[in-house]
Amino acid sequence: MITRLIIAVSVALFFTPALPVLAQEHPEHPKKTAEQPKKEGEHPKKGGEKEVTMAQISAGIKKHIASETKKSTDKKFHVSHEGNDLALDLIKVHDDRLSSLGGGKYFACVDMKGADGKTYDIDFFMLGKPDNMKVTETSVHKIDGKPLYNWKEEGGVWKKVSTS
Repeated sequence: MITRLIIAVSVALFFTPALPVLAQEHPEHPKKTAEQPKKEGEHPKKGGEKEVTMAQISAGIKKHIASETKKSTDKKFHVSHEGNDLALDLIKVHDDRLSSLGGGKYFACVDMKGADGKTYDIDFFMLGKPDNMKVTETSVHKIDGKPLYNWKEEGGVWKKVSTS
């Protein structure tokens, strides 16, 4: 599954202009907006698919977090990190870091407050249609603002790299 995600991101980034900054906190991908009209035939779409908006990605990650929170007995969102179960509450979705990766794949970053009092920055990768997104990968990116990894583009592919 991760291999498919890497291939999809590679293909998507191959068609984007090179970014001047190679190492960043989060992967940055072209933001597709409804304000940019497409020429007829420029990019054919299957079956009249609609372009996903950043608002739909934001709603998708919020829906996932709310659903998982509702299912848990303590009404917290749970993430496994280094063998520990973290019980978290949503603080905010980083709407400026939402990305459509193409092929029905999306990236979202959120801040969450742990039961231990720490703030966790969580990265999510999602797959699917706007009304039915499924989370395929979740990772703790920062704890109290300290990054556990960074993102670096190598040959058109975004990879996690050590912060040391």
